[in-house]
Amino acid sequence: MWYQTQITLKARKRGFHLVTDEIIRSLPELRQVECGILHLFIKHSSASLTINENADPTVRSDMEAHFNHFVPERAAYYQHTYEGDDDMPAHIKASTLGCSLTIPISQGVLNMGIWQGIYLGEHRDYGGSRTIVATINGNIS
Repeated sequence: MWYQTQITLKARKRGFHLVTDEIIRSLPELRQVECGILHLFIKHSSASLTINENADPTVRSDMEAHFNHFVPERAAYYQHTYEGDDDMPAHIKASTLGCSLTIPISQGVLNMGIWQGIYLGEHRDYGGSRTIVATINGNIS
């Protein structure tokens, strides 16, 4: 089975946001897959996808604090600045974290660790809604 759709995530403030449940709700087709793969691709150059801890929200705020320190705004060497102080740092953060994830599907559910969740890294102050292409490939029951 091959299945592909687009998921539009609501606009969020800058930071790291747990979106696992929103993605699963958008993909009822997952329940049919005995063994397969979910591939997620975000269609933006200033936001990212990553997997990390899903329990303690301080992990998400610490991630945001670290990346803001690691990739500061207003660096003197940035040339791409016409879309605002957060623009070039957003591109760097998105490239560092990545634009896609591949997650195994087993018996109709995402086969992640108990403490793992899917994060949207929103790296712009006003990024707007974000579009993800979700592709499922696997054996159906």
